Amino acid sequence: MGNESSDDAGIYQLTDEIALVQTVDYFTPIVDDPYLFGQIAAANALSDVYAMGGAPKTVLNIVGFPVKKLGSDTLTKILAGAQDKVLEAGAITAGGHSIDDAEPKFGLSVTGIVHPNQYWTNKGAVPGDVLVLTKPIGTGILTTGIKRQAVTKEQEFEVISAMCMLNKRASETLQNFQANAVTDVTGFGLLGHAFEMAKGSNVTLHMTYSSIPQLSGTEELAEAGVIPGGSKANHLWLKEAVSYDSALSEVQQLILCDAITSGGLLVSLPKDQAAKYIEELQENAARAWVIGEVTDKTDKPIVVSK
Repeated sequence: MGNESSDDAGIYQLTDEIALVQTVDYFTPIVDDPYLFGQIAAANALSDVYAMGGAPKTVLNIVGFPVKKLGSDTLTKILAGAQDKVLEAGAITAGGHSIDDAEPKFGLSVTGIVHPNQYWTNKGAVPGDVLVLTKPIGTGILTTGIKRQAVTKEQEFEVISAMCMLNKRASETLQNFQANAVTDVTGFGLLGHAFEMAKGSNVTLHMTYSSIPQLSGTEELAEAGVIPGGSKANHLWLKEAVSYDSALSEVQQLILCDAITSGGLLVSLPKDQAAKYIEELQENAARAWVIGEVTDKTDKPIVVSK
């Protein structure tokens, strides 16, 4: 699998038993604390391997940094945060590359492994499946709120905790079930990644707004105009692809299109397996929610009810 699809990572078969899963992701800081920024960037990059059903093995750091302006101590903290997440994932840091840059940028190139016959893609959702989401949405709105000093300490802690959480448990637990399609929810927002799943699977995804988990304060901040440009761009991009319930406000539509960093997995799996999957996640200190269902293809790839 290469760049001919809109999937989360590339896959290259080495043997009958082993295929490589490869991805790369990096971005500018979204929190002030350099250690936490390193953790979030690492969790975000590692997520693509988990979304393919793989296990991360090695990473390379990618760094753009104004060392004369911000000092080497700040960079050391970013790298330390990332390293802790890499170790939590069971992988190792094999090296990396840095350049002098006016604006800090950090991320990882990640290589994992998966069995050539057992990887997941974002296409393959089947009518009758249900949709399960493993993290709340709203990180783009909340992190914009942090920049504008518009969130509480509790809200800041919640969004940072969500972004730092690896999708390791969600992915490893899902290995015991029949996942027909999987993707992770990141920059294109929940509806953007759902659109790619629906398009690739030739189905329609029906979601219920009230069933979709949100971080505390998401709707209140959005109502106050705290919405990142990326979320607005997603909403415009998806204008013709989504049928929204007339009872949903434009703000609620924007929340569903919120540009997310280090979001959860969106999973399409048989209805009779969803409850057990969620139960096993809860037993391992993780959560998931049923947010919709898959039907035969209709006029729109995505339908959202109130």
